[in-house]
Amino acid sequence: MVDLEIICVGNELLIGKILNTNAHWIGKQATNIGIDVKRITVVQDIVSEIASVICESLRRKPEFIIITGGLGPTFDDKTLQGVAKALNLELEVNQEALEMVKEKCRQYSKAINMPMGEMTPRRVKMATIPEKTHPVFNPIGTAPGVRVDVNGTALFSLPGVPSEMEAIFTQTIAPQLKQAVGDTVFCEKSMFVNQMAESHLAPLIDRVMIDNEGVYIKSHPMAVENKPHIEVHLTIRAKNEEKPAQKIKNAMRQLTSLIEENDGIAIV
Repeated sequence: MVDLEIICVGNELLIGKILNTNAHWIGKQATNIGIDVKRITVVQDIVSEIASVICESLRRKPEFIIITGGLGPTFDDKTLQGVAKALNLELEVNQEALEMVKEKCRQYSKAINMPMGEMTPRRVKMATIPEKTHPVFNPIGTAPGVRVDVNGTALFSLPGVPSEMEAIFTQTIAPQLKQAVGDTVFCEKSMFVNQMAESHLAPLIDRVMIDNEGVYIKSHPMAVENKPHIEVHLTIRAKNEEKPAQKIKNAMRQLTSLIEENDGIAIV
């Protein structure tokens, strides 16, 4: 399995001001590629906290770490300071990143028919990254992403603006994830169960998981007018040659039979 950890930076996520859609989106995209998402961590805009969670993640040695948020021009954009502290690196103005920022400023100025103006400290801040790291082109926004490889882990820092994060992920990171997993695929199917309590369904799920190695089954109660109504979600991550889609079908077939034998109603 190829492991990924996600770190999301931002006080606004922790206080409930902003829903953490970035973690949801990256998790879904990476899982569909065949990546095993091991952990999602949310941390405040505090350099020491950011550095701490990065160090913790690196100790677990995932193949990939993706950090979102904190790359912009404002005082609370501290992610790269946290990366530098975690890796014991100095921050420096990266010339390649600076050219990326300048070009975006030129494009924006041209679009609104205004002079570009000087490269203010706030603009230069977006090109100030840890030494020995590499800027990653941002096709939508101004602040480039950043990549650094640490003892077998590829660590990416991406902007928190969803459209920018998604664009960089799709253009730069997704191809690398696909290459890493090779012919591993992720398959999923859902079915629904009526007229059976979750406590009665649980032993049936246990049996099917034992009989169908590699298939993970999770039940999700969805009460409708106090009547038992449960979504059953089946997933598997395996090589193509192992026929994962067929394994899912076999598990669903067995579970359906067991549910009906116990007077439940299975809707596939």
